Amino acid sequence: MTDAERRLWARLRNAALGYEFRRQHKLGAYIVDFVCLERRLVVEVDGGQHNLDPGVQHDLRRTAWLEADGYKVLRFWNNEVLAATDDVVETIWRDLREARPGLPLVR
Repeated sequence: MTDAERRLWARLRNAALGYEFRRQHKLGAYIVDFVCLERRLVVEVDGGQHNLDPGVQHDLRRTAWLEADGYKVLRFWNNEVLAATDDVVETIWRDLREARPGLPLVR
């Protein structure tokens, strides 16, 4: 894990936000950084390679597949997680509680 992933995992693990997250979890042909299966939420923490054309194209295909399978994908840059961890966690927390069709009731 990168420093940013370690920092975010420290805030997501042990159901700290009220929902269980898994890290480095396989979904289809992809391994996602973090996922809450119950809320069908994927959280990706991206480095600079994701800003180059091959990475951008791969991420577009990956996100399209995940969304077609019913997942919502939140993406954050490494530097965003490191510089504004509380804001990133707040964004994830709010999304966990967002009502979405087909999901269990929000706690």
